[in-house]
Amino acid sequence: MSTPYARLPAWADYGLIPLINLAVAFAVAGLVVLLVGENPFRAAIILVKGAFGSGQGIAYTLYYATNFIFTGLAVAVAFHCGLFNIGGEGQAYIAGLGIALVCLAFDQVLPWWLTFPLAILGASAAGALWALIPAWLQAKRGSHIVITTIMFNFIAASAMVYLLVDVLKPLGSQAPETRVFLEGAQLPKLGWILAEFGLRVRPSAPLNVSFLLALVMAFLVWALIWRTKLGYEIRTYGFSPKAARYAGISESRIIMVTMLISGALAGMMALNPIMGDQHKVSLDFVAGAGFVGIAVALMGRSHPAGIVPAAILFGMLYQGGAELAFEMPAISRDMIVIIQGLVILFAGALEHLFRHPVQTLFATVAPKSVGLAAGQERA
Repeated sequence: MSTPYARLPAWADYGLIPLINLAVAFAVAGLVVLLVGENPFRAAIILVKGAFGSGQGIAYTLYYATNFIFTGLAVAVAFHCGLFNIGGEGQAYIAGLGIALVCLAFDQVLPWWLTFPLAILGASAAGALWALIPAWLQAKRGSHIVITTIMFNFIAASAMVYLLVDVLKPLGSQAPETRVFLEGAQLPKLGWILAEFGLRVRPSAPLNVSFLLALVMAFLVWALIWRTKLGYEIRTYGFSPKAARYAGISESRIIMVTMLISGALAGMMALNPIMGDQHKVSLDFVAGAGFVGIAVALMGRSHPAGIVPAAILFGMLYQGGAELAFEMPAISRDMIVIIQGLVILFAGALEHLFRHPVQTLFATVAPKSVGLAAGQERA
């Protein structure tokens, strides 16, 4: 007797499956912790407590999550068009140049609330332009977007090294970085919000208003993809390029527009570390957030409602992982990377591993919930 086919309800497809994958990932990570001679349950408690057990921990967790929301949204927009933009790292890096030009020019004459919108424009424009070249190469020359975006990550890194060493570095400075921005280019911190709930947060905690911008962009991406004509065209092309061409959708236009939006979102990620924390542009400020965004988009099923909690999860792994490495010396930072990799493995590469058993369970136990009549089976 064949297994009945079932289309999972949305709550199971977007909630249950990722939770199962996440639980398995942490179970395997627990075995890894056990192998190094530590208690996995105590490690899990330290991990969660380090991320959410204090106002300071929450502030750092949400700070890291801000980066991943932007890069996750960037990857998700491209996914909906059938494109795999893994150039978020380079797009965010180049966006630092757009932010630097704005902040260095206006931090002495404008307050932050006027510099910030200009920096948003600078970051999104620089990120979009860096994504435009790979998009044009795919749309007009047939070059694969994965290959070109990978190459442009390395080009961006090399270009920023040159600019920071030979162009933007102040005279007499040895460090490859810009000067520290004045108050007109420093974003206010959000620790006071946590303090309203009785949580203690030091003034140095990096959580800042770019977190609110990330939430706004998550809403706007949802509205764009599911409530606009352009979003419908993006999803149509991603589902079936042949059907999109038949409907009169320009292939080259939709690829280039989608990549411009994706690059702009990735570029906005640079606002968080540059204006919200470091108050300068230095080497490697992106710190791998562009690649983590791929896992965040996969875990969040390319939907903003899933991307935000997935980003917070990875923020928890970053902040709680630092506490775990401190409390348990046997668990090094490399072990934390292994745990992150397991989450990426089960949430991304193996995201459909448990789909078939769950479909079978739903179709057998509650066929009406998946649109099947009782006893209906696939031939």
